[in-house]
Amino acid sequence: MPLLAIAAVFVFLVVFMVVMLPLSIAMRFRASSSRRRAWGWLVSLNLFAALLSSAVLLVTAAVSNVWIPNAFRYALIGLACGFALGFIGLALSRWETTAQGLHYTPNRWLILLITLVVTARILYGFWRGWHSWQTTPAGASWLAASGAAGSMGAGAAVLGYYVIYWAGLQRRVRQHRSAEQTGVSAPR
Repeated sequence: MPLLAIAAVFVFLVVFMVVMLPLSIAMRFRASSSRRRAWGWLVSLNLFAALLSSAVLLVTAAVSNVWIPNAFRYALIGLACGFALGFIGLALSRWETTAQGLHYTPNRWLILLITLVVTARILYGFWRGWHSWQTTPAGASWLAASGAAGSMGAGAAVLGYYVIYWAGLQRRVRQHRSAEQTGVSAPR
């Protein structure tokens, strides 16, 4: 009887996660593209988290490269693409200096593009994983055939975007703080 309850809870959690995935993606897009105040401590915390996540992803990709061919290479390529997107994101963001502080609004189209790439990669990963699980011959690596290296690359692109975006935002916050202290308007 307890095993049935545990199995039922597990099935419920899996179904709940699958049902809530579209809502969580939509909410993430909405939150990511709204106007926000640039709090210095929060920007620093997010930059640290993005750098730490990127380091963990690269170490994981390097270790996984033993079982998943090209995992590390795809992660590096994804990170480089994410860096480029981060610079584009900084250039396309709207910056406002008010009496309350520095505010920024990320570009909706770029956020939508990144959200769609992640969504497409998640859906493709599910399909490819299921397909390769059923068709991979005995003795071959199901994990390598599932496209895990591409998923690492897509994840690295998102992390690379946020590393550059938070670093650029931190630079803007410092410039704004410096301009406030000297009484000169901050550079645009």
